[in-house]
Formats: sequence, structure tokens, C-alpha cells
Amino acid sequence: MVYICSSAGDPAHTIVVATGNLHKLVEIREILSRRMPGMQFVPIADLGDFADPAEDGETFHDNALIKAQAALEETGMNFAIADDSGLCVDELRGAPGVYSARWAGVHGDDEANNAKLLRKLDGVPDERRHARFHSTVVMLYRKKHEEQPELIEGSGDCLGIIGHEPRGKRGFGYDPLFFPVETPGKTMAELSLDEKNEISHRRRALDDLAVKIRKNGRLAEECFFEDADAEKGFRN
Repeated sequence: MVYICSSAGDPAHTIVVATGNLHKLVEIREILSRRMPGMQFVPIADLGDFADPAEDGETFHDNALIKAQAALEETGMNFAIADDSGLCVDELRGAPGVYSARWAGVHGDDEANNAKLLRKLDGVPDERRHARFHSTVVMLYRKKHEEQPELIEGSGDCLGIIGHEPRGKRGFGYDPLFFPVETPGKTMAELSLDEKNEISHRRRALDDLAVKIRKNGRLAEECFFEDADAEKGFRN
């Protein structure tokens, strides 16, 4: 049974976060709430019992848009934001890419996905283990009296190397195998949340999104946008 939670708040001040992944929710809320203090970021599960849309797009953009559109339509809110992200390994011609979360067969089975990655790269030397985490973030805004919502999109990458064994207890997904170039000797799973947020692909995508919101004056006003560190923009 579908329902809308009565505590959802004012649609004009609520951004629905279209994810069931707690780690992603925390990261999105942590980064964007500083710039949009007048908005509340609410996970879609708090608003109702909705089926997950089929993420059958061919690109990160496609899947992020599918999730954001479904969230906007199902909740009736004015704003929805969704991320699609994944690991792209050069040696594997960009795989697992959009299939990152379900590469080993079961969606969200991090241990199985990491094991498959290690098997695929067995015997591959460090100089050929280059990879990047990529994130595309889409925000949809439903304008008054207009059928088609406005789309704002940000994207970001974090470059690194795939290790030979898992290290670290933090993070999720492929974090225990990914050594960012900016943190030599540490995997993503060995970084604190603050350290990860400074360099993550999702942080960079959200920074890119924030810059575009700021440039859209009317949307920035609607989102109660504060310009604090938006000038930093896309971080490299």
C-alpha cells in the first residue's frame, strides 16, 4: 500500500533523496545541507512504500534520471535528487560501470563484487590497475504550472588504483580496494567521512551540481542556496 507520510514537510522546502542506500543519503545530506540550510533532505522511504524503479539505463545519467523522475512522480514533491555511480576500471574497459552494485549477481553484495574484481585483475600489475569512481547526480525541480520538470545535473570522478586485497572498515562498495591518488597508502575505506567527502566522486558531482544551481538565480532562491564555498566548484 502506497502512502505519503504526514511528517514529510512543506513540498517547497523538501528535497526527496531517491536512494535506499544509507551511505549515499548521509553523504548527499552532509554536503548539500550546508549550502541549502532551508531545505530538508528526506529519503524516499520516509515518504511512502514505493517500488524501486528498474535501473535499466545504459549510462550513469540514464539511471540517475530514472530514479529522480520516479521519486518526483510517486511522492508529488517539487524536488527530487538521485545519484548513479560506479567503478570504472581501465583494464576492464570501463567495467563494472553502471553494473557496479550488482556485478556479481546480487544487488548490493559488496563482498561478492570485490571478490569478482580481484579475480578479474588477478596477475595484473599495479601500473595497469588504474580506475576511477564516477558519479552523476540529477536534481529535478517541478515548476508551477509546467508539466516538464527542470533538470540540473552534476558529475564527478575520483581517480585511483585497485589494490590486491581489501583494507579498511569504513565506506561501502569497492572502497576497501580503491586507493585514491590523493591519499597515497590509504584505501577509500580507511578514510574518515570528512576525508572521504573532500575527495569523493559524489562530492565532486555535488559540487558541480551546486555551482549550476547557484548560476540559476531563481532556482538558487527557491532552494535557499547559500554561496559559502560554491566557488570551489568542481574539485580536481
